[in-house]
Amino acid sequence: MELTLRDVAEGVGAEIVGDGDERVRRMARIDHAEPGDLTFLYHRDYKKYFPDTRASAIIVGEDFERTREDIVYLVAKDPKEAFYRTLIGFFTPPVVLEGIHERATVDPTATLGADVALGANAYVGARTRVGDGAKIFHNATVLEDVEIGAGSVLYPGVVVREGCKIGKNVIVHAGAVIGADGFGYLPPSKETGEAHVKIPQIGDVVVEDGVEIGANSTIDRAAMGSTVVERDVKIDNLVLLGHNVSVGAHTAISGQSGVSGSTKIGARCVFGGQVGLAGHIEIGDDVSIGAKTGVSRSLLKPGAYFGIPAKELRTTLKLEAHFRKLPEYERRIKELEAIVESLAGKRDS
Repeated sequence: MELTLRDVAEGVGAEIVGDGDERVRRMARIDHAEPGDLTFLYHRDYKKYFPDTRASAIIVGEDFERTREDIVYLVAKDPKEAFYRTLIGFFTPPVVLEGIHERATVDPTATLGADVALGANAYVGARTRVGDGAKIFHNATVLEDVEIGAGSVLYPGVVVREGCKIGKNVIVHAGAVIGADGFGYLPPSKETGEAHVKIPQIGDVVVEDGVEIGANSTIDRAAMGSTVVERDVKIDNLVLLGHNVSVGAHTAISGQSGVSGSTKIGARCVFGGQVGLAGHIEIGDDVSIGAKTGVSRSLLKPGAYFGIPAKELRTTLKLEAHFRKLPEYERRIKELEAIVESLAGKRDS
């Protein structure tokens, strides 16, 4: 596609310095840009590429020194946000899947809304309802009694197990599994030699509107009741939500994080990568948890936490500073011990 820089500037609230009728066809990194590209600069580490960039135009901040006359500037109060708004508004790629493939399978009792698209080998089970405009890609499996909301997209290889509910405009990336059995077993008996006994998982998963679920993530069905992911939650790749977990609205969970069963997560929380949460605890609203943090108890106070076990970020940073000084502390303690022994010897003599 091609668009004028004036269109972009009006769309993101930027000021044009240069020819607003200049046309651009794509966005590109500043060090890879070619003529006809729109690039951006909001991080100081990339300023070194500006003198040699071949881009036709660049999004910059108000304090940026505009030393070149052969490039058009889109000057924004917040160039990072303007870059994101440009991507969202003008360069979001379409989801290309139309019609119902001849190798798709739809149970006769299923209901498909208007303009539903099904890819090759997609399967829609008995009594399942698929909303208007939903897209279910190749090799995706939607079992019986499922609800898929209007405008939702299930990418290749997604599995939605029986009885689960997916809201409107939900995106589920390739390989994700919604509604697998929760991890519940009676322990083996030493007396009888009995092996683990599986506890039936008879609940479901409810995913509300606007949620995005990353590739190969898994959300387990509840033992009873529902595992719930509230509206606008964003889940990265390779995330596990155990049975009966609930995640509050607008929360974001980064990759390789795991949440054990029956844990409740509040609204607007942010988890870094590889965060691990024990089961049956509660995370309050507006809690941020740093990467690799291990959470074994409830964290109800808003704020930032980090470490193993999780502590308030300020406390963890203080402790880390002391840990780095342990060799010095050891040396000083030994010196003080020697002084004490010397003084004690003089006193006794």
